[in-house]
Amino acid sequence: MMFRGVSTLNLDTKGRLMVPARYRDALLAQGDGRVVVTADPSKCLLMFPLIEWEPIEKKLNSLSSFNTQTRSLQRLLVGNAADLELDATGRILLPAMLREFAGLDKNAVLVGQGVKFELWNEQRWQDQMDLALSFKDAEMPAELAGFSL
Repeated sequence: MMFRGVSTLNLDTKGRLMVPARYRDALLAQGDGRVVVTADPSKCLLMFPLIEWEPIEKKLNSLSSFNTQTRSLQRLLVGNAADLELDATGRILLPAMLREFAGLDKNAVLVGQGVKFELWNEQRWQDQMDLALSFKDAEMPAELAGFSL
């Protein structure tokens, strides 16, 4: 299943997040509701169904740890990865360190990104949208040349 769309969510006082019903069924079907949540360099969290995360983790771990940038990325992504499971009501409990890293408090934004989700602090998400709207034609990456909707 491809995850797409934006949902505004509330975290409860324990740091639990209710996964929207439209995604819950797919997560349960893809791997019994098991997901991996990790830190992203953009200061949001990434949430993958376990089956999608495992090949990424394998590839990251196969890279040389002698390269400083590679090692830093391994520490960020693999080191912060948390195995989570949807509870009976469709919630996941986000670890405190990951909530703090992403600045998550009561309001959060869940963004479908194909095979994964991004989980944002509401203000940081709005900042990302403002940035996306500020592109000028001359600033577009070369790989988007000729791209049309």
